[in-house]
Amino acid sequence: MTSGPNSIGFYAYGILLLIVCAMKLPALLRRPHDMLLRAACLLLFVAGWLMIFAAPESISTLNKVSGTTNFAAPVVYATTTAFSGASLLLIINWRPAPPEQARRISRLCITAYGLTILAIALLFWAGDTPTPQPTLFDAYYATTPYIREMIVIYLSAQGVALATAGVLCWRWSRQVSGSLRVGLRILAIAYLLIVTYDALRLVAVAARWSGRNLNFLVDKVSPPLAAPACLLGALGFALPLVGPRLAETSRIIRQLRQLAPLQRALQHVPTPGAIRAPLPQWRTPPALLLTARKTALYDAIIALAPYCDPTVRDAARRAALDRGHDEAHAAVIGDTTMILVARDQQTSRPADLSQDAPTTSWRSQDLILLSRCLSSPLVHDLHEHYTSPQKAAHHE
Repeated sequence: MTSGPNSIGFYAYGILLLIVCAMKLPALLRRPHDMLLRAACLLLFVAGWLMIFAAPESISTLNKVSGTTNFAAPVVYATTTAFSGASLLLIINWRPAPPEQARRISRLCITAYGLTILAIALLFWAGDTPTPQPTLFDAYYATTPYIREMIVIYLSAQGVALATAGVLCWRWSRQVSGSLRVGLRILAIAYLLIVTYDALRLVAVAARWSGRNLNFLVDKVSPPLAAPACLLGALGFALPLVGPRLAETSRIIRQLRQLAPLQRALQHVPTPGAIRAPLPQWRTPPALLLTARKTALYDAIIALAPYCDPTVRDAARRAALDRGHDEAHAAVIGDTTMILVARDQQTSRPADLSQDAPTTSWRSQDLILLSRCLSSPLVHDLHEHYTSPQKAAHHE
């Protein structure tokens, strides 16, 4: 099968959906009774074949290979109906509901859309479509016995399924937040576009029944709605899956940046562990990098424990309280000042790291709070206050 420029996008998108479906098959084999996973795989599978069958090159090829004029029409319509039922099935099993209720409605959905697909096949077989109509099939055969029923059934089945799915998505979005809420609302918009697509075609069909010609709704107005509906649908399903991961990665990267000042302040503190070799940041997962950075900082602070002077901490805390800071912030300022002074003490008189260091006397266990305090002018002044006499004594 050769593909023209108008078909390449259909094939690329369809193959991508089928690849994603294949990637989920191992999980489906491990959990064959997971209705949500089964519905997701079914939707990906049907959507992939729908894009392939709906490609202009595929339509002409199906008609030619089958030897039946307009054979592609029931194939595309049946696949479209399966896609509509699978979309509704996924929403039914995705949204919170009692398991028995979800199973009962799922069985009803599968039965209804299975029978609809069978009706499409039987009606096409009973009807007669002698004239090829790759783009105006719905309007051209709107008055043909059996074929008109097939057209109305497929458009109505798709419209009902996706209108119901859109309403369910919108109602559910009111009960959730974050990326799931955004994704559900995008899905609702995508389904609304498809329902509009169906409604426009039904209007054109009904116009033919009354002797009027609104064929432009079929070949001019409704087709441009298909592409944005597909893109929004893919985005709506992907966002709830990718959104939490992106949010978590963003949180980790933000913490890495917040810890950077403390890392710079303590990067030359010798520790007993072999933690001095940094991880290659460009290829290390952010979560692992954050764990390594926190571990290195904790080890550095523990290595400074022999030099930590509680009197420095308490004096710095009292100075912070006198400056109007609350108790919690004053405690962090005290810890930060004590650790900086301890670092300078270690540099001037290093201890034997082969000996077990006493437990650190710092109180704040939040490294980010310590790192933020490094930018405090008060911490800078207190640090200078306690290290200046030591520097003077060292020069003498």
